[in-house]
Amino acid sequence: MSGLIAWLEQLNEADSKAKAVLRRSLAFDPGQHIPAFPYVESFLKGEAEGWHRQMHYLVAGLWAAHWREGRVGMPLPLAKACAIHQLNSGSASTERRFINLLDADREQLPHRMRQMIALLGEQPIDFSALLRDLLDWNCDDKRIQNKWAREFYRTISPFSQNEPDAATETAA
Repeated sequence: MSGLIAWLEQLNEADSKAKAVLRRSLAFDPGQHIPAFPYVESFLKGEAEGWHRQMHYLVAGLWAAHWREGRVGMPLPLAKACAIHQLNSGSASTERRFINLLDADREQLPHRMRQMIALLGEQPIDFSALLRDLLDWNCDDKRIQNKWAREFYRTISPFSQNEPDAATETAA
C-alpha cells in the first residue's frame, strides 16, 4: 500500500472530515482544492506543479469517493475490477467506458477516472496500484494502458481459465 493511501486509511479512522474534503476536491482540477492540501501535500516532496502532484490529488479524491464502511474482498487492480463489473452486470457499456478510459489523454483522464470509479461502486479497488499506474500514464509506450487492456480482456475471456499462460508455455 502506498504511503498516501495507508495514511488516508489510518486518518479516516480518526477524522471523517478528511474523506468529505477529498471527495469535494473531485469537483476541481486535481490539486486545486485548497482544503485538500493538508491531506496530500506532505506526500509530494517539493512537487509544486505537474503530473505527479495532480495524480496524488486525483487518487486521494477517488479513494474518498469510493470508500465504503465494511467493504469486503481483496482490493483489485482497476482493470480487473472493471472486468468483474462487466461480467457481473452483463453491461456492454462497461467495456466502452473502459476503452474510453484507456484512450484518455492527460486532460480527459480525471473526468474519465471519476466516471469509472463511480461505476464500480462496490468493487474493492487497489488505490495504491492505481496511483503507481497513473504516475506512468503519459509514457510514450503506453505500457499502463496496454497492461490494463491485457488484464481486462484476460479476465473477461472465457478461455482465460482454460488456457495455459504463454509465459509458462515458453518456459516449459
